[in-house]
Amino acid sequence: MRRDLNLKGKIEFVAITDPGRVREHNEDALGHDIACGLLVLADGMGGYNAGEVASGIAVKTTVDMVRHGVQNESRGAQDPTTGFMRQSIVLRDAILRANKIIHQTAKSQPNCDGMGTTIVACLFYDNRVSVAHVGDSRLYRLRAGVLEQLTQDHSLLQELVERGLYSREEAERSLSRNYVTRALGVEPTIEVTITEHAVQPGDLFVLCSDGLPDMVEDDDILLTIRTFQSDLELTGRQLVQLSNDNGGKDNVSVLMARVLKPFRANPGLLGKVANLFG
Repeated sequence: MRRDLNLKGKIEFVAITDPGRVREHNEDALGHDIACGLLVLADGMGGYNAGEVASGIAVKTTVDMVRHGVQNESRGAQDPTTGFMRQSIVLRDAILRANKIIHQTAKSQPNCDGMGTTIVACLFYDNRVSVAHVGDSRLYRLRAGVLEQLTQDHSLLQELVERGLYSREEAERSLSRNYVTRALGVEPTIEVTITEHAVQPGDLFVLCSDGLPDMVEDDDILLTIRTFQSDLELTGRQLVQLSNDNGGKDNVSVLMARVLKPFRANPGLLGKVANLFG
């Protein structure tokens, strides 16, 4: 095993999911392996219970493959083809594998026909985070009191705004916010958006399904985090409660992670000793 980084004690996290006030079933799925720095959230779609099948496959496949894959990746290695860190490629390939499994399951199981899921995932390593997403599940980061959306929705609304055909306010009034242009399982292949970011102690990351931003404005998300952030569990529950208080029209899930200490991966024996006392 070449990886010498264990993030227990370096990052605290909380995972909360709720069916909301309208839906009978919860088609969101959450997964994590904080030891290897992985957080995953998926929001399923499809008839009957197929959405929760799709999101469950997405999360399980991603967690299993990343957990195995990062063991073989050393610190600082870049992929020569893309220029991304090798950890980003491990994360991307896990999601591509999940897409293939979901698509094949939808084709072979009549009750799963047409199912799909969004996904957003973070992999923390060496004072960095790789972010991968498909669809409109989001990642926010709170740093120095500023809340920033680090993902861009794969949605019709976002595309029209980017083309200058609507302002965001006009698009939100005129269009369905939930029409995604990209989702796992719909096609045999999928494009996964990857970004990489430096991480600082004190950073707070919020992964969420669209049930949160559809019901709660970003300013209110920020106010809630600022009010309750000393208690991460309470912060997550307040965000979910606020979504439900505003109508709860969809399942709502949040997966939050706060960086407590630096987690630079140090090679060799001295690095392992430093990690023990870091």
